[in-house]
Amino acid sequence: MQISDKRTIDDYYHAFVHKDPSYLGSFFAGVKTTSVFCIATCRARKPKKENVLFFTTFKDALDAGFRPCKICRPTENSAKAPPQVAAAINLVKKNPKEKFSDYQLIQNGIRPELVRRWFKRQYGMTFQAFQRMYRINNAFQELQAGKSATEVAFDMGYDSLSGFGYTYKKYIGSSPSNSAGQNVILIDRLTTPIGPMFVCATENGICLLEFVDRRMLETEFRDLQRLLRATIIAGENYHIRQAKKELAEYFSGKRKVFSVALHTPGTEFQNIVWNALNDIPYGDTVSYQSQAEHIGRPKAVRAVASANGHNRIAIIIPCHRVIGKNGHLTGYGGGLERKSWLLAHERKWR
Repeated sequence: MQISDKRTIDDYYHAFVHKDPSYLGSFFAGVKTTSVFCIATCRARKPKKENVLFFTTFKDALDAGFRPCKICRPTENSAKAPPQVAAAINLVKKNPKEKFSDYQLIQNGIRPELVRRWFKRQYGMTFQAFQRMYRINNAFQELQAGKSATEVAFDMGYDSLSGFGYTYKKYIGSSPSNSAGQNVILIDRLTTPIGPMFVCATENGICLLEFVDRRMLETEFRDLQRLLRATIIAGENYHIRQAKKELAEYFSGKRKVFSVALHTPGTEFQNIVWNALNDIPYGDTVSYQSQAEHIGRPKAVRAVASANGHNRIAIIIPCHRVIGKNGHLTGYGGGLERKSWLLAHERKWR
């Protein structure tokens, strides 16, 4: 929505003028004289206050008729972690057994309040919860490798086995001694030119890739955990790292076909439809009717559309290439603006 509160506008304009990185993602500034919208840290010359409108999301700015600034690239960089937050995340990933206090963050030149605010806004969790998930994921891996619960607990700095067991069960769903064969779904976050995304993976492959503002995301998380009988915790594995690499290549125009392994729990019909989506050539589009005919079910147009709507792996499984019979864009969970962008991007690099 457009911001109307005068005090908030004053605060945002001050942050905009001073390129304050702690406001990244808090607002999008639409400049009436140029019809572009920017993020807080944009390097471009700042307009007068009366020529700026502030919005809560980049979708709001787009809907109001503004286009993304080519200097600050707001759809991509608004969700990018500021340097201090990136440094905090790097500390956790490099030292998954350690717990970093505010004092330790400060010792590393990191402002704890900036990290807390960014995590709450971008991840929907606290930085401390993020740390705990990474530690528990590391513990899970070591238990699966044969280490004892006692050894893992004290190696990770827990003062007691009971404290470790309580935290472990809270995130994994079973006690350390009963977690043999337990499945987990790892979740991480990445930024793209059209907004931030969550990526999830099991040991078998990518099982979810969705924009963080997708309305049905919470439902997809619940369904995924039920279907795989697994718990989602923060972390990354080989499949997530490969997906990030391939997506970066896709957005730079260097990749047309994905090779990362996928894990797609669903009905037999859904998987037939999802597999058929990968038969649509890069840069091309088909109708739901054509897709139904392609799988030998010409009368199952609605069922095909429903299966497309239940695809949890955006872009890699290219449901954005399916359009209405009349050629109009329709039915995309990430929003029609993103669907249009993806199709234009592929036509450009075809």
